[in-house]
Amino acid sequence: MSNIYTCTLNLAIDLFIETDSLKPFVVNRTQDDDIQANGKGVNVSLVLKMLGIENTALGFKAGFTGQYIDDFLRGKAIGTEFIDVPGLTRINVFTQVNDTQEEFKLVNKGPEIPEESVTQFLARVEQLQAGDFLCVSGSLPQGVAPTILIELAKRCQEREVFLIIDSSYNEVLACLPYQPFLLKPNEEELAAWFGVTIDTKEDYLHYGKKLVALGAQNVLLSLGGEGAYFFSKDALLYGNSPKGKVVNTACAGDTLLGTFLAGILKNDELSTTLKKSLAAGSSTAFRKGITDFSDVEELEKQIKISGE
Repeated sequence: MSNIYTCTLNLAIDLFIETDSLKPFVVNRTQDDDIQANGKGVNVSLVLKMLGIENTALGFKAGFTGQYIDDFLRGKAIGTEFIDVPGLTRINVFTQVNDTQEEFKLVNKGPEIPEESVTQFLARVEQLQAGDFLCVSGSLPQGVAPTILIELAKRCQEREVFLIIDSSYNEVLACLPYQPFLLKPNEEELAAWFGVTIDTKEDYLHYGKKLVALGAQNVLLSLGGEGAYFFSKDALLYGNSPKGKVVNTACAGDTLLGTFLAGILKNDELSTTLKKSLAAGSSTAFRKGITDFSDVEELEKQIKISGE
């Protein structure tokens, strides 16, 4: 049986704040707040667990903030194999301002990762078995070069491990000769990778197909409120996003990816998987935290999946 691993190299605790107004130089009283264990791979782990997929979270943790995330995941019966490093795992702040309908995102760098800890992490990846899945998500902390993505791609290909990458670095393109199983860019990342402006449906189709031609086995292109495309050598699908009041977009893409991966692991039909993933991602965007899937079936009614 395959083992499923998520990887968050730059863990975070996210502080969500809701306030009616946000003014400088005065005390701004908040309407609501919430603290959540976060990091993109952590979110994928949580979604997979809710959908019945056992998984283990890998990465680096630092100090009491890192331990909070470790304890939180273990409390959800999610396995963890975080490597301890000096410093503190970062705290990010997301503020929703009701009067202006604006969202402010303050994201910190994270701790400096010692070289020996990076070596230890790569050694752990080399222990993965053929048929395992490794989902690498998010930004990299200080001390970890983006070329680590290429190293991971090489190791996964050598070991016949299914590699999923959700990261914005240009080095993702250098991973393509190693045929990663799935990429999940958004439109901004796709444009940046190819150094172009992407405005039209034709652009999405051209560059999505190009990722597959360059070596990606599958591509899940997230367009936020505009929906998502799925590309592979054998399939091309599009689905719209359902309508609703957006509260927080921070974890929506992670929910989309986690739900999609769960569908792949369960061998569900691609169209069914894409529809559920779009509904789940939107459900997360319509609330302060990650979806509990209670409204996903209802949101699915607004989504149409088509071949392009």
